[in-house]
Amino acid sequence: MIILENLTKSFGTRAVLNGVSLDVPDGQNTVIIGSSGAGKSVTLKLIVGLLEPEGGRVLVDDEDVQELDRDQLAALRGRIGYVFQFAALFDSMTVAENLRLGLVKRGFGEQVIRERVAESLAVVDLTGTEGKMPSELSGGMRKRVGIARAIALKPRYILYDEPTTGLDPVTAAVMDQLIMRTRDLGVTGLVVTHDMRSAFTVGDRIAMLHQGSIRQTGTLEEMRSSSDPVVRQFIEGRPGPELVLSAMRRSVG
Repeated sequence: MIILENLTKSFGTRAVLNGVSLDVPDGQNTVIIGSSGAGKSVTLKLIVGLLEPEGGRVLVDDEDVQELDRDQLAALRGRIGYVFQFAALFDSMTVAENLRLGLVKRGFGEQVIRERVAESLAVVDLTGTEGKMPSELSGGMRKRVGIARAIALKPRYILYDEPTTGLDPVTAAVMDQLIMRTRDLGVTGLVVTHDMRSAFTVGDRIAMLHQGSIRQTGTLEEMRSSSDPVVRQFIEGRPGPELVLSAMRRSVG
């Protein structure tokens, strides 16, 4: 289980997170929604130790991420897959070579690596693309390779950073199906997005991040029926005075 306890994070004079607390239950997809610049991606980076909080802590399977040494942090990252917003593939490597990197680093044998690459590409319906370069793939296919690279390590958790951003509606729906498929394989997912269609498709629980803290957390039905005006405005796509003011503050900052 992933537990965020009272996380704070600033960049210069700009406070991004101001006391974020959230539980990510095992075996479910938890979705964090919120406006652009609300700190959703920052939260993911804190979980895997790419950033350090000024306050609070991140617990992954009862381990405090900030207290881990280099080897322990590497072991932790082996249990957490990370799907970057724009896939973050190495352009000079083939699809198979991109998937092999993490497996080689963790010392798997060649036979296991070949099997993992083939299995992972099959899960995302990309069998036969092993020899292709990222430049030969569409944006949606590159994101699917990113998911395959994450699941090749057979992680306990996968963090998804805006998985449907920049995709057409059909391709975005395919991404949603893949996220559900990985959950059905027993992987716990944490998805950050501002795509409400996707959030209500892939999520078991939804948390709204607003002005540096979690505004509300609940099941899909609880969020749909929320009486909080800020939550309702965001879910329904209506700006509302508080959301407009928040966006203006981020823009000025």
